[in-house]
Amino acid sequence: MEEWNNDSPYVEVKTSGSTGVPKRMRVEKRRMLNSARITCDFLGLKRGDTALLCMSTAYIAGKMMVVRAIERGLQLITVEPSGHPLKSTQEGLPPCIDFAAMVPLQVYNSLQVSEERDRLRHIRHLIIGGGAIDDHLQEALKDFPNAVWSTYGMTETLSHIALRRLNGPMASSWYIPFEGVTLSQTEEGCLVIDAPAVHDGLLVTNDIVELSTVNSQLSTQQFRILGRKDNVICSGGIKIQMEEVERLLRPHLSVPYMITRAKDERLGETVVLLMEGANTEEVKIVCEKVLPRYWQPRRFVTVDHLPLTETGKPARAEAERIVRENGTHPHG
Repeated sequence: MEEWNNDSPYVEVKTSGSTGVPKRMRVEKRRMLNSARITCDFLGLKRGDTALLCMSTAYIAGKMMVVRAIERGLQLITVEPSGHPLKSTQEGLPPCIDFAAMVPLQVYNSLQVSEERDRLRHIRHLIIGGGAIDDHLQEALKDFPNAVWSTYGMTETLSHIALRRLNGPMASSWYIPFEGVTLSQTEEGCLVIDAPAVHDGLLVTNDIVELSTVNSQLSTQQFRILGRKDNVICSGGIKIQMEEVERLLRPHLSVPYMITRAKDERLGETVVLLMEGANTEEVKIVCEKVLPRYWQPRRFVTVDHLPLTETGKPARAEAERIVRENGTHPHG
């Protein structure tokens, strides 16, 4: 609040660091207010509604919850950021909360405890961002009585510029951008965002997307994320998207895992599967059954814990470093 009320027109924020070292950047307060207004209008939030702040204000997601409360006159309820934001020991939590933003890990953990799950179901508008929502989590949320949304955005767009519904008859794998946001693609298929209310100029992302028009008369757009350009493995001339390999394996592997890459003299790069303690041979058999031939990992590396960022995303650069330091033998 001190930073918000000082004379500077800017606020300093940290990026998440999912593809490397987190960076610090300055963002304009007036654009943060614009973003807050757009979200509150879309969700129909009004003065006096309760909003839960359960994420670190070092990052844009936490900061924007505070700004939304300022812009709309929401009653902000703060709890210590943790994996269980709705635990019974949290003081001051009302039985029903109008608006909350969480990362997927917080939602997953809350679903495992009956009391926390009940509180989660009573949130009128729950937005989930900061990481991929897998099929199991989406399935667990589909019968929730209130609105649950997946957000799309980044630090540069001051939190999200698009939402997709995860439950109810409107549930979809396609994100719908907010009014005033225009989308296009680079030659490589990466999403380009034009959102003048929250960002100056075009923002070229690293997200490879499928873009389509919902309503040609109104030029309403929607997009579906295929993966990140940074996460494309070029192996023997074939481009392999890490997230697509992970998606195919998800129904078949119960151990925590992620796909990464290693340099290879012959192929340029090879697919590597990084996993927490597991039977390598069993995992290898699953990969052979489920994945196309050229997508199958050529190495399997076991670690105690998968590398994650502070916000719970896969730390891709750290995963590559682990593989480099693990040597070159084919089975980890």
